[in-house]
Amino acid sequence: MRINVVYNNQIAGWTDVLEVLKKSLDKEQVDFKVFDIDNLENYGDFTFVIGGDGTLLKAARFYSESGVPVLGINLGRLGFLSQANVNEIDTVVDKVLRKEFSIEERLMLKSENSLALNDFVIKGCNTYRTSKFYLEINDKFVCDYIADGLIISTPTGSTAYGLSAGGPVLYPTLDALVIVPICPHTLNARPLVVPSSETITVKTSDKLLSVAVDGADTEGCVKQISIKLSEQKAKLAFLDDDSFYSVLRNKLHWGVSPELN
Repeated sequence: MRINVVYNNQIAGWTDVLEVLKKSLDKEQVDFKVFDIDNLENYGDFTFVIGGDGTLLKAARFYSESGVPVLGINLGRLGFLSQANVNEIDTVVDKVLRKEFSIEERLMLKSENSLALNDFVIKGCNTYRTSKFYLEINDKFVCDYIADGLIISTPTGSTAYGLSAGGPVLYPTLDALVIVPICPHTLNARPLVVPSSETITVKTSDKLLSVAVDGADTEGCVKQISIKLSEQKAKLAFLDDDSFYSVLRNKLHWGVSPELN
């Protein structure tokens, strides 16, 4: 097995973690190469990613083109998508080399210029004011919103910004997409779950739209944007078959009863 090792030099502690991972791989006589997140190449058939969820999202998008699975070693705040902590590196390397992991294929979205694993977040270019958004699905008008923005999310991204904006949690391998309004100026605007085969178009009448992709990259200001399912799928490696539910419990404290005094 040849391995890509990806790091993010903007996150504190990356150098120490990289050295630990390199020593573990050297001990097992593994063939690997190291890449900065901003200068990715595909050398191996498996990828370790050192960083937070944003780093993992970017690496997963890149390696989706060649079908290489990625596994995150978390240095971020939450690490919802990452499978390992720093003190588990030797164990994780051993499991990967023994191929004791599963791979989940995750839906991704695309526009004309961008690819997203989590979501597209659409706002007015004047972010200090609400905007009017027109939603179309398969070229048919659905509704309009006066809101701070709209989130078009994959199931993977349903536990990200969409969840904070009041959207539903979807099991990550469901074949569906979520449309979530951000702070709509009406009480009857609710999140909408649609089949992944739908093409979602967002327009505006008098302002330009600002589009953020996976919370980082932007498309600048555009008059409208059409989003649909990408042919590419991200491949995420997991060491725990119950990973999604355990992450909900352990990282989002889902369904945890309050302690009684």
